Amino acid sequence: MLNPNLKLNEKLFDQDVEVAPTRAGFGTGLLSLGETNPNVVALSADLTESTQVNKFAEKFPERFFELGVAEQNMAAVAAGFAETGKIAFISSYATFSPGKNWETIRTTAVYNEANVKIAGHHSGIMTGPDGATHQATEDIAITRCWPKMHVYVPCDSIEAKKATIASANIKTPVYIRYTRDKTPIITTNETPFKVNKMQTFWVTENPKVTIFATGYMLYYALVAAKELEEEKLPVLVVNAAVIKPIDEEGVLEATRASQSVVTVEDHQVEGGMGSAIAELLAKTTPLPIEFIGLQNTFAESGTPKELVEKYVMGVKDIKEAIKRVIRRKQ
Repeated sequence: MLNPNLKLNEKLFDQDVEVAPTRAGFGTGLLSLGETNPNVVALSADLTESTQVNKFAEKFPERFFELGVAEQNMAAVAAGFAETGKIAFISSYATFSPGKNWETIRTTAVYNEANVKIAGHHSGIMTGPDGATHQATEDIAITRCWPKMHVYVPCDSIEAKKATIASANIKTPVYIRYTRDKTPIITTNETPFKVNKMQTFWVTENPKVTIFATGYMLYYALVAAKELEEEKLPVLVVNAAVIKPIDEEGVLEATRASQSVVTVEDHQVEGGMGSAIAELLAKTTPLPIEFIGLQNTFAESGTPKELVEKYVMGVKDIKEAIKRVIRRKQ
């Protein structure tokens, strides 16, 4: 069942469940920060409305900077702002930032531990019709390898707002991943969010498998868990919104009873959230793991639903992965 202690959306499994893009949470979160913290500045690379920075720009034009199609320059300017005591948010499509400007972010912001927040939008195959050139499916891998980096992937627009606001209190660089299309609202305003903790969203007694899911894919994992409950196959579902620094204690606690894992993400399986879980378990308690995500391929153009099905990432696929990992465990 849904964890009653986390005050999750009781209408989550309804057909008319409320939906919103996680980028909307970034826009409202950034605006809220602007209202409470005069040191917050925002920079855009000619994608102000698409990345929802327009709300901040309209209210605080003196703290908004349009850099044009110049993502590398945007990162360097942000690092300069950080050196003067500002909290600089840079916003673009994730394929361009942190994709195109990876080295500039690395050298100017990460290496110097500058107070820069990277908002990567239009991530994953959820970007849909824009195709492989705009579907960022490697961004978790290229950011979590940076030293002292924080990497967050909110599960819905409400959590996206909380993660955006929380990032301003972290003194080192932060990468937050957002999606374009609308996805189900899983949490509520009362659901807690901690920058260093994973949370178990679906609880049960004597779980056979622990599912770690990140971003909007958490919804698919929860639907799978609900269906499996009816099949008398109990599982845990953990919201892996916090990918780095990984919650080592939380991962080990969540897997102690089940002794097997399925990871679920809209990202290449190499280097993503699943890799982070596997790396930790390999050092501590090696367990059988199955990985749901892109399997060494780019995606085509299509609707998000079509792509999730084509690339074997849907509810049915998660359930099959759970049954595979149970067979491996036995």
